[in-house]
Amino acid sequence: MSSVSIECVAKEGCRIGESPVWDEREGALLYVDITGRKVCRWSPVTRQAQAIPVDAPVSSVALRKSGDYVITLGTRFAALKWKEELVTTITQVDKDKANTRFNDGKVDPAGRYFAGTMAEEIRPAVLERHQGSLYTLFPDLSVVKHFDQVDISNGLDWSLDHRTFFYIDSLSYSVDAFDYDLQTGKIGNRRSIYKLEKEESIPDGMCIDTEGKLWVACYDGGRVIRLDPETGKRLQTVKLPVDKTTSCCFGGKDYSEMFVTSASDGMDKEWLSRQPQAGGIFKITGLGVKGVPPYPFAG
Repeated sequence: MSSVSIECVAKEGCRIGESPVWDEREGALLYVDITGRKVCRWSPVTRQAQAIPVDAPVSSVALRKSGDYVITLGTRFAALKWKEELVTTITQVDKDKANTRFNDGKVDPAGRYFAGTMAEEIRPAVLERHQGSLYTLFPDLSVVKHFDQVDISNGLDWSLDHRTFFYIDSLSYSVDAFDYDLQTGKIGNRRSIYKLEKEESIPDGMCIDTEGKLWVACYDGGRVIRLDPETGKRLQTVKLPVDKTTSCCFGGKDYSEMFVTSASDGMDKEWLSRQPQAGGIFKITGLGVKGVPPYPFAG
């Protein structure tokens, strides 16, 4: 086993860092700060992060085939032009609900943007239950709602053969799988493949590696865990120096580095003094596995 090393690469702490995505074209890591209302891009060359401020909580960012990015902003799917710092709304969801916002989102292998909503939090992970839904933005810019009654719509990814969709509703403490139809984007036959243990706390963001194993960031658990979706067994635990680990992705030149986002919201002075890197972005090397490049939105 190669030795695993963890480094905090972007130290200017996010309030809620989320949705890390490797942008191969730029050779940089994208991520968002949800309550900090900014989209960030960290360069391993300059070791600096640039940030673009936005006008609402921004919960996920994805690549776009035509260039630049798409984001989930408040209850909107929107386009972001980086150089111009220009955000334009594509469409809005949850129009009947005054108190929801998007949370995590990711693009499927066919170029559709999946993202789910949740109620606005009173405090971290404290919110009105069952207010969220899971949506897909299709390349023709139409939107489909898959289901509602979601607490905190969170991590999502697809199996290597594209036949299974993995999904986390955080307060179910479960990683779920659905049958997936790549042609239509339809999902069905939901089942739980892993229930988190007490010390793992709350499942948050998720990604898949080239061996088909899932990596799940554990919010308040201070770790990422590697799961086998076939057996439902935990294969590995990597602990981080911060409790509020939020999401993970693979990146770097050959997708052998893992990037983990974290949060500082909800931590008091004493807690922050014990964990000064809270809200930072971490790079993990030496895992011995690689990740799958992100898919761009085809619209």
